[in-house]
Amino acid sequence: MKKFMNTAETMVAESTEGFVRAHEEFVAFGIDRKCIRRRHLVPGKVAIISGGGAGHEPMHIGFVGRGMLDAACVGHIFTSPTPSQIVSAIEETDTGAGCLLIVKNYDGDVMNFEMAAEMAAGRHRIEIVLACDDIETVRAGDGRGRRGVAGTLITERLLGAAAEQGAPLAALKAFGDSLSPRIRSMGVALTGVAVPHTQRTTFTLGSNEIEMGVGIHGEPGHSREPFANADTIVRRLSETIVNDIRQTTGTGLLLVNGLGGTPPAELYLAYKIARDFMVNHGLRIERSLVGAYATSLDMQGLSVTLAFLSEEEISLWDSPVATAALRWGC
Repeated sequence: MKKFMNTAETMVAESTEGFVRAHEEFVAFGIDRKCIRRRHLVPGKVAIISGGGAGHEPMHIGFVGRGMLDAACVGHIFTSPTPSQIVSAIEETDTGAGCLLIVKNYDGDVMNFEMAAEMAAGRHRIEIVLACDDIETVRAGDGRGRRGVAGTLITERLLGAAAEQGAPLAALKAFGDSLSPRIRSMGVALTGVAVPHTQRTTFTLGSNEIEMGVGIHGEPGHSREPFANADTIVRRLSETIVNDIRQTTGTGLLLVNGLGGTPPAELYLAYKIARDFMVNHGLRIERSLVGAYATSLDMQGLSVTLAFLSEEEISLWDSPVATAALRWGC
């Protein structure tokens, strides 16, 4: 397996150090490098904290900064950060208004963030919001609920913007919970993921096969299907999302996310197809985002996310944000 790395064991530490050095205007390491935090904290603002395994960059470290996250904790590749890391992020970023933890709905992430919240509860006011936008998990019927995938960044952005404007912890918790039914995602892959530690690909596809419903840790989806043209594949994703979200009115935000190995030209082509599909089904797409934001290392694939937002929420999306991965209005 050829990758630009020294060893699999040091890859995450060396990569995060490079990230911090490249974006020192936004971020700094926390104590003992247990988290990456916002360089300039705002006193009296609720701290927004998230995190997860490495391999999804720029999620979550690329979203630390003004108008989004105050800290992100990074675990080993595709592995949850430890409770100790999360407690450290809470201790460093709580400036008096409490902390909101945004957690992707995976067993390891949920367990470790909940454990950290219990450990810090005596000293800090803490609430948790689960990001659970993936259609595939419910379709698979494994009882875990929906995974948090690319739609997580929409939740992080909106809650980060609301916190920046002074929203209190209880209101942010209620807002975050209200977003869950209005954000849906589905992914497709042309290849599996080459994982450095195992030196293996998570699944192997034939030259004329695609995997529908993949996760961001290289999990296979619900079906292996014949390769088809972009219209067929992206319309299938879009139709599944529209049918699942079951909302026909409101302002839509459409995100086409690259999973790591898909070039921008293909992502923009997919966006055109998805947008045309949504508009032809009577939906108003007023905001968009296209690019690799929640990746799965080098997976060649993409996901489509649709979020229904109110006009007030659109204003939050449009408000100033200054992070390594998202920047506008500043």
